[in-house]
Amino acid sequence: MVLQFNGEVASDHVWVKAKIGDPDCGKIVEVDALVDTEATLMVIPRRLANELGLKVTGKAVPMTAGGSIELERTRIWVELESKEDLVSAVVSNVIDKVLIGVTTLEVLGLQVDPVTGKLKEWTLLLYQSLT
Repeated sequence: MVLQFNGEVASDHVWVKAKIGDPDCGKIVEVDALVDTEATLMVIPRRLANELGLKVTGKAVPMTAGGSIELERTRIWVELESKEDLVSAVVSNVIDKVLIGVTTLEVLGLQVDPVTGKLKEWTLLLYQSLT
């Protein structure tokens, strides 16, 4: 999939304005975030997690191009395209940008439009047994 953002082509990636904050919305910042449709989780740089006072809620061991690494897990408030919710995220000492993974998009009912390279609403799915 090839996407465009402000004339720049990026494969499987899109840049968006996002608001993120602590779970109580006591501290909120606006950031440029990279949406990566091949990433599962949201990633927050350590300096931003410290600035927002995010609390560690557990550990996660995601796979990366360099292998698996153990990262701290946290909860963060996020707003994209006027949709907001609390989501799970991991804190990175290496990645210096906010990364939006597909689970965050799904929670917010958003997806990347492969034609425009922008976020758009999509239908949330709910499985209901017919028996």
